[in-house]
Amino acid sequence: MPPKRSVIIGLLGPSLDNGRGPQRWERWRPTVSLCQHPDLLVHRFELLHDRKFKALCTTVCTDIASVSPETQIRPHEIQFDDAWDFQGVYAALHDFARAYTFKPEEEDYLVHITTGSHVAQICLFLLTESRYLPARLIQTAPPRKTRGDAGSFDIVDLDLSKYDRLAARFGDELRESTSFLKSGIETRNPAFNALIEQIEQVAVGSKSPILLMGPTGAGKSQLAKRIFELKKHRRQVEGKFVEVNCATVRGDGAMSTLFGHVRGAFTGAIGERPGLLRAADGGVLFLDEVGELGPDEQAMLLRAIEEHRFLPVGSDKEAKSDFQLIAGTNCDLQSAVRTGEFREDLLARINLWTFRLPALRDRPEDIEPNLDYELDQFARLHGTKVTFNKEARERFLHFATQPDATWLGNFRDLNAAVIRMATFAAGGRIGVAIVADEIARLQHAWRCLEDNPQPNPTPFDLNSILDPQAISQIDPFDRVQLAHAIRVCVSSRSLSDAGRKLFAASRTRKATSNDADRLRKYLARFGLIWERLPLLNS
Repeated sequence: MPPKRSVIIGLLGPSLDNGRGPQRWERWRPTVSLCQHPDLLVHRFELLHDRKFKALCTTVCTDIASVSPETQIRPHEIQFDDAWDFQGVYAALHDFARAYTFKPEEEDYLVHITTGSHVAQICLFLLTESRYLPARLIQTAPPRKTRGDAGSFDIVDLDLSKYDRLAARFGDELRESTSFLKSGIETRNPAFNALIEQIEQVAVGSKSPILLMGPTGAGKSQLAKRIFELKKHRRQVEGKFVEVNCATVRGDGAMSTLFGHVRGAFTGAIGERPGLLRAADGGVLFLDEVGELGPDEQAMLLRAIEEHRFLPVGSDKEAKSDFQLIAGTNCDLQSAVRTGEFREDLLARINLWTFRLPALRDRPEDIEPNLDYELDQFARLHGTKVTFNKEARERFLHFATQPDATWLGNFRDLNAAVIRMATFAAGGRIGVAIVADEIARLQHAWRCLEDNPQPNPTPFDLNSILDPQAISQIDPFDRVQLAHAIRVCVSSRSLSDAGRKLFAASRTRKATSNDADRLRKYLARFGLIWERLPLLNS
C-alpha cells in the first residue's frame, strides 16, 4: 500500500506571513516555513485566507512554490466579517470543513494552528477535536538564532487514547470523583459502582435536573450533597446547597416557603420573605420527596426550572433564581401522574437524568465497607474510636448479609445499629454479646413492621364529631360517604387539596372547577366547617 499523501490545512497569517521585497526571506513566516522542512514533505497545502489579503496570499503561494515545487497550493477564500467574532469565525470554518472532500484512507491531514487570530485557532482546534476535520494538529515555532531558518514544528494527535499518561490522569480523576460521591467508601457492588460513574459524568457535565429515586434511607440526600460538593470543587456552582423536604412543606405556607412572599401578601406577612428558591440562586436546590408537592407548587416549580423566573406570593414582580434542581422521591411518580397527583409536564422536565438507588439488602457485598464508614463517622463525631473483636464482626456481617436481613430502613438502620453498638462498647470494643443484642433488636423491629404494615384507611368515626340524633337523620349510605370525606379532610394539607382528592374523577369533566368551594358546601350540609376538622385529628 503506497504511503499517504500529506495535506496541510492552514490560515494565512496577515501579520506573521507578511513581508515584502527580498528582505521577506530574512523573516520567519510560518506558512512558508512549513514547506521548508526537509523531514516534512507537504504534497498539498489548503491555504485559507480572507478576501482582504488576496495580494498577500498570492505572494505566499509564489514563495511556497519556489521552496517546495512538489507542493500543490490551493487557496480558499473565506469571509470573516469580524476575525474576533467567535460565532462567525466558527461558522465560516465549519462550512469549509463540511464542504471539503476528505479521503483519510489516502491522505494524512494536518491542521496548522500557529497563524490566524486566537479565535480562529480555537475554532480550528474545536473542529479538529470534534473530528469535523479528521486531522492532527501541527504547531510551528520560529528559529532561535539563525535568521532565515525554517524553525521547528510539532505534531499533536488529539486521540487521547494514544497518550498513556494523559489517559491515566483522566482515569485517576474519574476514580477520585466517583470515590468522592461515595464518601470515600470502597463499594464492591458492580451495578452500584457503574451507577455512580454515570452520576459523576452527569454531575460535572450537565446543569439539567437530576431525579434520584429509591427507598427511604437509600442515601438520596447524602448523594445530593456530594453532587453539590463535587460541582463546587470543580467551580461549576458558586451558590449554596438548599435542601427541602417537601413532605414538611404543606398547607398555605408551602408557596411562601418555596417561592417567598412580599409584605402584606396575607395575614401575618409583616415582612418580605425571599423563599428557598432564591436562596439556591447559583447553587443546587434539593427537593426531597418531590412527589409531596401540591399542584400549585408543581406548576410554579415547572416555570422556575424552565425560565428561572417565578412570582413570589402577593407580588406582581417576577423573581429570578438560576439553580440546578436535584429531586428525590421514594414513590412511583408515573403512577402519581396517572392518578392526577403529579403533573406530567413536570415529570417530563425532571426525568432527563433519572437514577434509581438500590436498597441496602440488594448490595450485601457493600455492607462491610459501609460498616467501617459508620464506625469512622462515630469516631469523628464522638472522639472515640470503636472496633469489633474478630468473632463479633464476623457474626454481625454474617447476619447482615443474609437474605432474611431485610434492612427496611436501609442505611438509616445500619447507622442506628452502629451507634447503638458503639455506645454500649465498654473500652471501645464491640463484643459478641453486644452484637447478639443488636441482632435481636433489629429482627424484632423488622418483624413488627412486616407483621403490622400500614393499615388500609378506615372510615372516620362520625360519633366523634356529630351527636347521635344528627347521625340518625343521615342515611346509612350517606354516613359512609361522609365518614370517608372527613377522613380525607383531616389527612390533607388544605381544603383545596382534600377537594382535589375527593373529586379527582368528576373534576376532569368540568370546564372549570372549584374543589374547595364544592367540598365546603358538602360539609355544610351536615353542619360541619372545614376549619374545625383538623382539630379532630389531634
